[in-house]
Amino acid sequence: MTQNHPELAEEQRYIDNAYACLEQTRVDAWKIRQMNEASTGGTFQARYERNAFDEVLVGRLQQLDLGDAALVFGRIDRLTESPEKFESFHIGRIAVSDSNREPVVVDWRAPVAEPFYRATGRDSMGLARRRHFAVQGRELLGIEDELFGAGHLGVGHDEGLDSTQTENVAQLRGHSTLLGVLARGRTGQLGDIVATIQAEQDEIIRSPQHGIVVVEGGPGTGKTVVALHRAAYLLYTHRFPLEDQGVLVVGPNRVFLRYIERVLPSLGEAGVEQVVLADLLRGHDFSAKDSEDVSYIKGDARMAKVVAKAVGDRQRALRKDVEIGFGAGYLRLTSGESATIVREAQRRFRRHNTAHHWVETEVVLAMIASSRYKELDFEITRDALRDLKEFQSVINYMWPILTPAELLNDLYSSKALLRLAAQKYFSADEYEKLLRARAATLAEAKFSEADVAVLDEALAVLGPRPRRSGRINEADEVRTYGHIMIDEVQDLSPMQLRMISRRSLNGSMTIVGDIAQATTVHAPASWQDVLSNLPDTGEVRVIDLSVGYRIPKQIMELATRVLKVAAPKQSSPLSVRDGDESPTIVNCRPQELSVKVIAEVRRLNRELSDSNMAIVCPDEMVEELCRALDAERIDYGRAGIAGIESALTVVPVSVVKGLELDGVIVVEPARIVDAQQHGLRALYVALTRSTRRLSVVHSRPLPSAMLA
Repeated sequence: MTQNHPELAEEQRYIDNAYACLEQTRVDAWKIRQMNEASTGGTFQARYERNAFDEVLVGRLQQLDLGDAALVFGRIDRLTESPEKFESFHIGRIAVSDSNREPVVVDWRAPVAEPFYRATGRDSMGLARRRHFAVQGRELLGIEDELFGAGHLGVGHDEGLDSTQTENVAQLRGHSTLLGVLARGRTGQLGDIVATIQAEQDEIIRSPQHGIVVVEGGPGTGKTVVALHRAAYLLYTHRFPLEDQGVLVVGPNRVFLRYIERVLPSLGEAGVEQVVLADLLRGHDFSAKDSEDVSYIKGDARMAKVVAKAVGDRQRALRKDVEIGFGAGYLRLTSGESATIVREAQRRFRRHNTAHHWVETEVVLAMIASSRYKELDFEITRDALRDLKEFQSVINYMWPILTPAELLNDLYSSKALLRLAAQKYFSADEYEKLLRARAATLAEAKFSEADVAVLDEALAVLGPRPRRSGRINEADEVRTYGHIMIDEVQDLSPMQLRMISRRSLNGSMTIVGDIAQATTVHAPASWQDVLSNLPDTGEVRVIDLSVGYRIPKQIMELATRVLKVAAPKQSSPLSVRDGDESPTIVNCRPQELSVKVIAEVRRLNRELSDSNMAIVCPDEMVEELCRALDAERIDYGRAGIAGIESALTVVPVSVVKGLELDGVIVVEPARIVDAQQHGLRALYVALTRSTRRLSVVHSRPLPSAMLA
């Protein structure tokens, strides 16, 4: 990276002009909006069009608000038919034009910008030069040039690297710029990599929308941020219809969502829905906790059959004939007639609640037909019967309206109902683990995270609650999306994958994960285990990110020892960065543990000023360590809805996956390993969160995998 480049001042003037053009575009957009707002009244069509136009303008104004993000980060010089001339394009976050509508900055997603990310020494893609800018806000700090053609490798500066390092970085685009960005301190929020996207990452970002793209890669390979850039690219390339169909991002927990929430807005895409699974099923209390055994049962694909059988068990013929007093006589329904109605409803309707109104209608018709009052008006008779408890009991016995919460509250609290629904699919030892006390009211019913997918399965079988007329409110239907991105997909159960699949409009998905980091009870052995529970699109592309950009080699070497024992068939990424020092291992007596953790906090705070640090510990140790920090009056935050934006955050190991920090203190690795079925994989995750310094503080003996 050259800070005294001869064209530094010229490029700074170009960037200043780009910002001026951007500001003028913003001013013009505000003027148009004010003119649009001034126009009131008119027909419904006119008001609708005016509101739609205003929505587009607001979206454009949001795109133009870059905050502190750099507008321009590079330039490409492309060869023309004349060997002495080339055409230049400045690459940036969004497209900017001057007053004559001439392009000043090209959007990084535009086809013309592709060589900025993909050109290599072997395939220059028509480039003569690629230029990288080191920028801070609007200020240009340095320039790095990569030259293409005879005598050039397409790599700018590799001085100071040994032969192994040179081989590893030979295909890195903008090596100095990349390492400069990676060396910056973390902020507690994941940042975009739009200025430093590498060729293997760009291949994923620009891959076709259709089918399923699997992005696999170890810690520090950038798979999450690459998938988010892919979402932004797809919205840019397929604005219509994707903007209407919607793009959904599913994350593992709220800490993670808070961590990634700024990436897409920084790329000009603020309308993407980012959720955890529970957000897709509102109105339930998910505070209950399950054991690993219960979570496994609820997440097993067989649970879908249990739910379907449980619903079917509530569709019943009467055991005996019934008579209901009506007027001066009786209305009758035989058990045989009720059986015929139930069988026909099961044949006609796919969803349970949708059939309720039809069943009620058929029961009323059968009662009228069997009475001596053949001239009874159907509507009047039905309205009158609906007010009778005896009639309500008949309908509720034969075909009750059910919500998912009602179904599970009944099922989980009844050994008889569980046996009836589950005995074909689970052993008694298995399904009886689901038994629990019945909640007195649905408002008091508490469910677990594993229940989210079970409730959703029930909703798919039941359908929304119908109105009195029998019609379903469209707003209550499950929404589908034109593209879905799933992060940490290796931790999702088959039932959870089914839940997400139901929300896919066309099978277009980007799934992100690392089999080696699978820590839940449903950890897959291969990607096929995951894909078998997703839409069968007929086209799956598995793309491996093999280069680790974030984690220094010294830290990765320690983590790799654990990986070789935790998941022998998996390999760790190849790190391209050397760290400042090797991981620090601190052994102490149990009564000294908190003191030693505090000492490491203070040491790292001195050495990593203006950085983001975390204490990663077993979940059950969070309170103990927080009390120790409070006693020492050390400012810190807790991983939660607020994310990890404090300079120091206490993070339970259960939610640390996907995060990256400058300094990490891992506490009691042995307890992390002992706490869950895949404890060694959880430890591997914990050890691979740091971008600069790693400390391990322990009083119990270290797991043997760390010593191998």
